[in-house]
Amino acid sequence: MRGRTGLAGVPVTARRGTSAARSRPYGRDRSGTRPRRDRCPPGTVPVARGRGDARTVTLDSVIHADPPAHPGRERRPPASPAADLRPFAVLQAGDGVPPGTAYLSATPGSVLWGRLPGPEDPPVLRVAPGEPVVIDTVSHEGILEDQGRDPVAFMARYGISADLVLRDAIDVARTVPHRAGDGPHVVLGPIAVTGARPGDMLAVRIEDLRPRLPYGFVSSRHGRGALPGEMPEGPGSTFVLCTAGDGPDGPVGCIGTPAGTIRFPLGFFLGVIGVVRAGRGRPSSIPPGWHGGNLDISLLTAGSTLFLPVQVPDALVYVGDPHYAQGDGEVALTAFEAPLRATLRFDLVPAGAAEHMGVLYGETDDLLIPVGLDEDLDRAMTACVRNGLDLLTSRYPLDRATAYAYLSVAADFAVSQVVDQVKGVHGRIRKADLAALLDSGTPATPAPVRPFPPPKAL
Repeated sequence: MRGRTGLAGVPVTARRGTSAARSRPYGRDRSGTRPRRDRCPPGTVPVARGRGDARTVTLDSVIHADPPAHPGRERRPPASPAADLRPFAVLQAGDGVPPGTAYLSATPGSVLWGRLPGPEDPPVLRVAPGEPVVIDTVSHEGILEDQGRDPVAFMARYGISADLVLRDAIDVARTVPHRAGDGPHVVLGPIAVTGARPGDMLAVRIEDLRPRLPYGFVSSRHGRGALPGEMPEGPGSTFVLCTAGDGPDGPVGCIGTPAGTIRFPLGFFLGVIGVVRAGRGRPSSIPPGWHGGNLDISLLTAGSTLFLPVQVPDALVYVGDPHYAQGDGEVALTAFEAPLRATLRFDLVPAGAAEHMGVLYGETDDLLIPVGLDEDLDRAMTACVRNGLDLLTSRYPLDRATAYAYLSVAADFAVSQVVDQVKGVHGRIRKADLAALLDSGTPATPAPVRPFPPPKAL
């Protein structure tokens, strides 16, 4: 007999005394203390409310047998027990942010919905290079027009109470204009980085990413994705509820099915990180470009850095499109879309520095990540390999023939996404393979200087 289920598909009678009480919680109150989730009653999730008050709410009937009347086809099958999973705390905007921290949340004056900022847009925040910035991002899932543009009502169809809906998401849905034909993304910014000039590279260092909700959605709509005309089946959109929390081995996502629960590891990242490009107007948030934007590179998790060529004074950086997980390709059109609190730091890399490439790329402790972008996937791959060659020969004492051979035998190239009009390919180059070259004392060759590709009117 099926019992009551909580947000992670956990029977509420099965949570007491599990090992999940020892898993790492997320979110801090204003005193800097993390809420103690092991003190919450079984079948509840803590709601971070500020100064020591971690209020709890019951999570009943999140996955129902009877679908609601709605033009989209919600997938809400029963989930099997997952007693070792503790749902993430709800982190409302501003809760737990230390006083004096540079902070940005989604308000009518700080976001654009479906468009990227242009040079004419005044900065909503100004920071010095190296200054940490905390940003509470909002997901577009649950607030779009085909979901009723009412996140409280939309989540209620899944048994999710209003206490588990972000107040800033409600405000965006009610007050921020969104034009038909624009992208779906809620984009925060622009943020001015004092002293950034065209010709510099902006190093966006992703210091921390924290989940703000214990759930999110994967949607397939508009006949797009990797299988247009085939998926989604039939008219309308498909919304698949994903739940999330801490498991014994780290953050875990779940999708319920009649046969049991699909579990997968989470990797938090921001799909949209970019700088304002030269020219006029506000571009669509959908296609990425050499300014960054909707790159959807899942390797850009906490601890990574994205390098972007500055095109206008003060760089004017923006972020959005938070994800809890995404497979390479993002084939269904979206991935696990859910809001994150990001802590970022912006550093300036002057021309001539080793990290200066002139084109965007990423880096982690272990990897160099070249990027290729084009409407044609073959040309995106070509651009990515060429940029990988430039990375190798500018960072290491390698000739291009040897670097090309190394890429062929040891580097991996993956499709970032095929659903954003401009397709993306990224590479994985292991820095450990090349460590001995840095000890040789032989200088590397500076990266070639290439003009920006002309922006396309997409």
